[in-house]
Amino acid sequence: MTTASVPDRPATAGRRPQSGPPLLAPVLSFTALTIGYVIANRSTPHPDATGAEVLRYAQEHGTAIKAGSWLLLASAIPLALLAAVLYRRLRALGVTAPGSAITLAGGLLASSALTLSAMLAWTGGRLPDDASPALARALADLSFLAGGPAYGAGFAMLVAGISVTGLLARLLPRPLAWIGLGLAVAGMLSTLTLLADGFAPLIPVIRFGGLLWLVAAAALLPRTRHKRS
Repeated sequence: MTTASVPDRPATAGRRPQSGPPLLAPVLSFTALTIGYVIANRSTPHPDATGAEVLRYAQEHGTAIKAGSWLLLASAIPLALLAAVLYRRLRALGVTAPGSAITLAGGLLASSALTLSAMLAWTGGRLPDDASPALARALADLSFLAGGPAYGAGFAMLVAGISVTGLLARLLPRPLAWIGLGLAVAGMLSTLTLLADGFAPLIPVIRFGGLLWLVAAAALLPRTRHKRS
């Protein structure tokens, strides 16, 4: 009695790892939405404004606040997608160190911070005329903390994960990798804004400097890794 042989499945050991879609698509989408948010909220009261000033602005510029909130929420989507694509790209390049996971975690944390900031800002823009100035100030503070220091810490993790991996595995030019590490340090130090206002200038450094760095890194990160002879 003979048994029919079952054809072997195609071997997958030599299959080239999938690097995922292009990085520039989510990066440029995130950049465009971030710029739109900044334009829509260019006259937002500073964190040192009084509750009365914040409430007055919310009542007089409700449409701008809602538009900015939508742009901020929308920007969180390509950022989360970017974190996933970066993780997949680094894994496809043979990176098994924690750097790829740190990149993914940082991107998701930064995206979540933007989402929370947008929700709080949208809520603050719907306050009625008889709302308490203290409530307006509290919502504005929470939105700032989520979109500022909390976002900076998450984005710093994303940048650090790419920079360290790009430096050690020689996936990025060394100057770009070192600049990324400097931005990551600035992002982490921006969390000290909760303790001293003097660290607040680091928030735009990581937000806008990190954005420019991310565009450059996405353009230069290779899709495949050449084996050394």
